Amino acid sequence: MLVRGAVLTVVLLGLVAFSVLLAKVTLTPSPASEDLVTANLRPGRSLRQYAEDYTFLAACKQAGGNLLLGVPFGLLLPFFVPRRLRMIRTTLLTAVAMAVVELVQGALVEGRAFDIDDVILNTAGALLGYFVLGRRISHRYYTYTDDSGSPRPAAEKPEAEPKRAPGPAVRAKAARTKAARTKAEQRDRPKPAATVPAKKRGARTGRTDGPASGGRRATGSGAVRSLLDRLRGR
Repeated sequence: MLVRGAVLTVVLLGLVAFSVLLAKVTLTPSPASEDLVTANLRPGRSLRQYAEDYTFLAACKQAGGNLLLGVPFGLLLPFFVPRRLRMIRTTLLTAVAMAVVELVQGALVEGRAFDIDDVILNTAGALLGYFVLGRRISHRYYTYTDDSGSPRPAAEKPEAEPKRAPGPAVRAKAARTKAARTKAEQRDRPKPAATVPAKKRGARTGRTDGPASGGRRATGSGAVRSLLDRLRGR
């Protein structure tokens, strides 16, 4: 803030000094040229007169003087106008200020007249000063004040990247891995004890069960009965 205030103070003092010089140059009466000077509302008329009726040095002095009067506007005004549309604002302010000066000197000052070509030359000088130096120094000024005046934001933590859905190749690989793991688990499981068939158990113990033994027993009892019946008949 201290640097900004100092710069604005210096620029304001320069603008005031330039205004005093401008008033001294443009608002000083000139009785000797009262009969020669006439108002000019047609753009280019005075410039044509400088080229045709004046000598080269006199034309350069007249046109160059009006051009140089506008240069300080292009150097100082960019410090006071907003950054948006700075060139257009500077041009308009210069044109309005010089038009007011020309109107005042044409209406109140003896030997002076309003000249639209002077306004054009002053505005062109402001643009020249703006493009040559005013734009650079004002840009650096605003960049420095913005960087020093605004607090720096705290370091932000990097945001975690969102998880992406696995692609088809990844899903197929995971399925194959799961199937191989399942097969390995099945191979590692202990096998149950083998069961011995009932016939083999009977052969080992010497007993026979089932319908075959029952048929043999039934055939033996029938033979005994038939033998008893024969004996009784005799």
